[in-house]
Amino acid sequence: MSLLRYSALKPQPWLGGGGVTRVLAESGGTDFDWRISIAEVSQPGPFSALPGIDRVITLIEGEFLLLDVNGVEHGLEKFRPFRFSGDSETRAELPTGPGMDLNVMTRRDKFRGFVTVLELSKKRPHPVFDDQWAVLLQGSAELQDGTTMNRFDALAGDGTTPELIGRGFLAVISLEPVTD
Repeated sequence: MSLLRYSALKPQPWLGGGGVTRVLAESGGTDFDWRISIAEVSQPGPFSALPGIDRVITLIEGEFLLLDVNGVEHGLEKFRPFRFSGDSETRAELPTGPGMDLNVMTRRDKFRGFVTVLELSKKRPHPVFDDQWAVLLQGSAELQDGTTMNRFDALAGDGTTPELIGRGFLAVISLEPVTD
């Protein structure tokens, strides 16, 4: 079981400014096949182009984020994942102020990323399987061994199938290798 504490992650400034990112996990460093991160979006502006990368973005703090992707506006509400291509010309507007988002980025020819936001239960444990990550978005959660997860902490499914119980919302990220 691998538990990553959000509070221990170092913020990294965006290439184009406008915010900072904390990388929860990635494969391959700057030439990654996949990356999971949490970004603080403090001002409107363009996203960096990421050719060959598919993105899933989920607003996790704030009320509303407006993305313009290739000239088409998409309103992002809290806890609703949105998929788009990193090849696209993308710009963010913050009509209700700064926010935070969970980003899952995958190299198109290597992996596909999926994000599901679900409500935790104190009565029914939620397992985290191999090739999955769980990020606590809101509330409180506990592992079967009594370890407490804090907001934005991440848990990797690593073959031991850890289980979580709690109250709040959890993002479950699945990374599937492309087999074509």
